[in-house]
Amino acid sequence: MQHELAVAQVHEELVHLVRQLMTGDRADSDGPTFAQHSVLSFIERNPGCRATEIAEAFGVHRSTVSRQIRGCLDHGWVSAEAGPVRAGHPLTLTPSGRDVLAAAGAQRLAEVSGRVRGWTGDDVEQFARLLHRFRTATSDSSPDNSGGDPDA
Repeated sequence: MQHELAVAQVHEELVHLVRQLMTGDRADSDGPTFAQHSVLSFIERNPGCRATEIAEAFGVHRSTVSRQIRGCLDHGWVSAEAGPVRAGHPLTLTPSGRDVLAAAGAQRLAEVSGRVRGWTGDDVEQFARLLHRFRTATSDSSPDNSGGDPDA
């Protein structure tokens, strides 16, 4: 029974964490939302990608991604190159998009750093290993024994 209670507590904490990530507690309203940050990061890693590719990678409907891209286009963070409408337009970050992505990434890293301030280095390393293990596990998989190596 203890295990079931602990699993329920993990679930509850994850729900709260995802809500915080999605809604954000950012004072900088000019920065990207969590969803826009995800889209900008994908475009940065995959210049010339299309909305359909992002939707497939994120496992969401294309219209969901299109709304995020529209906001990024309106802010001047992304440019859509000419291309066939049916296939979608190749997307790239603008210089402003690279700047806002770097600033948002630094802000989010600072937020994490602030939350673990006062933790020991061993605690932070163990937390990172456990998060990786949790993220890479599936409900029917055996435990990840990579030792927390994100490249494993």
